[in-house]
Amino acid sequence: GQVAALRGVSFAVYPGELHCLLGDNGAGKSTLIRILSGVFAPTRGTYLWEGRPIRLSSPGEAMALGIATVYQDLALFPWMSVWRNFILGREGLYASRGILRIRAAQQETQRALEDLGVDVGDVDRPLATLSGGQRQAVAIARAVHMGARLLILDEPTSALGVRQAALVLRVIRRMRDMGLGVVFITHNPLHALAVGDRFTVLYLGQSLGTFAKGEVGREQLTELMAGGRSMEELEVEG
Repeated sequence: GQVAALRGVSFAVYPGELHCLLGDNGAGKSTLIRILSGVFAPTRGTYLWEGRPIRLSSPGEAMALGIATVYQDLALFPWMSVWRNFILGREGLYASRGILRIRAAQQETQRALEDLGVDVGDVDRPLATLSGGQRQAVAIARAVHMGARLLILDEPTSALGVRQAALVLRVIRRMRDMGLGVVFITHNPLHALAVGDRFTVLYLGQSLGTFAKGEVGREQLTELMAGGRSMEELEVEG
């Protein structure tokens, strides 16, 4: 229709970098990550992957390149076990003559989570019995284990308390330290500043700039997310 979801936005992320994408509701964050992950095709512009122009027609094509997205709803099954969720869609890797090697799958799940510093106890327990932060960690570990080289995380800390958010932020930082490119979508400047290397702010479909760590603080990010208007101005209007 008459609404342009994104206009003239340029966005880049590099291996070993944690790039935070910030913006309020309606800023265009969801559209941008759906373009990056192959859900939407851009109507104009160029998408480069490792310096080569690409045009994705599905999330499967993105995943084949190593571009993985973990959405807020996680796309996992709460009443399946942790290990069963971890191997979901890749059961063939753990099968021999048509028989699923359960022990091997459990051990692989345990190892992958331990590598991230995440303790979920028995991986045979239902996913629903984990905390919100632990479930996020399982989803992230699963994406990495599937071969992600660029990890896109859609508001992974938005519904979490302080302790669980801290767990997820540690896992996100670990991904960056492992050499992955990480896109961390959030509307929480504190969470972004705690882990980010660069910060891009969207407002009503346009980029208000990209800033390196140390170039911008919480008040500046908050002001940019409000369209360049200070919180004092908004409070006066209210």
